[in-house]
Amino acid sequence: MTAVEPSQDEQPREYVARYGGREFGYHLCYLPGYKKASIKVHVHPNGTVQVDAPESAQLPEIRSAVQRRARWILKHLDNIEERSRYVQPRQWVSGESMLYLGRRYVLKVISDPNQRKVTCKLIRGQLRVQGVELNAARIEKAVRQWYREKALDIFQRKLDRIIEALPWTKAPPAWRMMEMQTQWGSCSPEGALLLNPHLIKAPTRAIDYVLLHELCHLVEHNHSARFYGLLDRFMPDWRSVKENLDGQSELLLR
Repeated sequence: MTAVEPSQDEQPREYVARYGGREFGYHLCYLPGYKKASIKVHVHPNGTVQVDAPESAQLPEIRSAVQRRARWILKHLDNIEERSRYVQPRQWVSGESMLYLGRRYVLKVISDPNQRKVTCKLIRGQLRVQGVELNAARIEKAVRQWYREKALDIFQRKLDRIIEALPWTKAPPAWRMMEMQTQWGSCSPEGALLLNPHLIKAPTRAIDYVLLHELCHLVEHNHSARFYGLLDRFMPDWRSVKENLDGQSELLLR
């Protein structure tokens, strides 16, 4: 989740770092919005390593910062690889486990020759997909659409509630959804939010954290001490919530 995007002239650049006989690649992004000479390292849920640096930072300085965090980066990459071993590709058949608001539900596929329109409904602990000529593609499409409809409703209601407690907002900002593999959300320099519909699978506390994170970017457009101070003020336990969310990312994003 970041509020500042690389400029058109400074798109992500690819570099390789080495540590203890191992190597890993990383994306270097120069962010013009960075006011302080700070270099930040992020390991995204899909294993992508991103390094954000101010435009004034020199490459040797950046490489040195990455090298100092190399052990930490490799530990995170190892954890992601270990968790990914237990995530099986979805077959879209009855009996599969589906996540919604942090709880597990059973997918139930019901073939109905009299129902031409494929429907998806949550009924008594089952996510039921019903219709004629059901195949994996049609089932997946119906489930994804159901997730998006739920996300549109719940994200909006949560935004309405959260902004009531924030002194810098009077009305929810403009927002839209897009499936992403490295971010739960983002905030543009103009104040528009982009939210990942996969987030609807996460516990409600995690959704609150992501929304608050992006709303804090409306007043603090980078990850400064003041930004984290805002998070601490309005969600004191955000660090543990974020850790749990990141630990589930392989399941939530598939």
